[in-house]
Amino acid sequence: MERVEPIRDPQKLAAIKAKLRKRSPRYYAFFVLGINTALRPGDLLRIRARDVYRVDGKVHEHLYIRSQKTNRAHRILLNDPCREALELLWEREGPFEGDEPLFPWTRQHVWRLINRWCREVGLTGRYGGHTLRKTWGYMARKYHGIPIELIQEKLGHTTPAVTRRYIGITDDEIEDVENRVNL
Repeated sequence: MERVEPIRDPQKLAAIKAKLRKRSPRYYAFFVLGINTALRPGDLLRIRARDVYRVDGKVHEHLYIRSQKTNRAHRILLNDPCREALELLWEREGPFEGDEPLFPWTRQHVWRLINRWCREVGLTGRYGGHTLRKTWGYMARKYHGIPIELIQEKLGHTTPAVTRRYIGITDDEIEDVENRVNL
């Protein structure tokens, strides 16, 4: 399996969101849920309409899901961007049947989509299914100052070292820290 990168540039992230919002509410919802919930691609693909919508189309406050890989139960807050994306999806393509998959695609299709979206905004490198999950971890640490131990817990990693490797802490970032810490 090819190792993929997070999206490191907030402007590129915003550009992808803007393009997808115009192009397809389903693609937009997938992307927004991916970067905000940090779910693995396989778990995103398992989300059913009833998992995020009430019968009247209102969005649930939380998503309850059991991880396919670890069998661990998760309670995930559907934050404002998630709620907005899901409301747009319901408005444009709903109503949905309760058992209907929200994202009826294969993992290979997801890989192609994410790769294409990244290329469309000028990103080079390796991007794919885990890019969205890695982006959450990277952005949480780099731009929101979240301690690596909390990111580790959210991602379900065994050690902080695994998390650091997973979210792609680069030599340039380490050098940046070395430049800022002048004792």
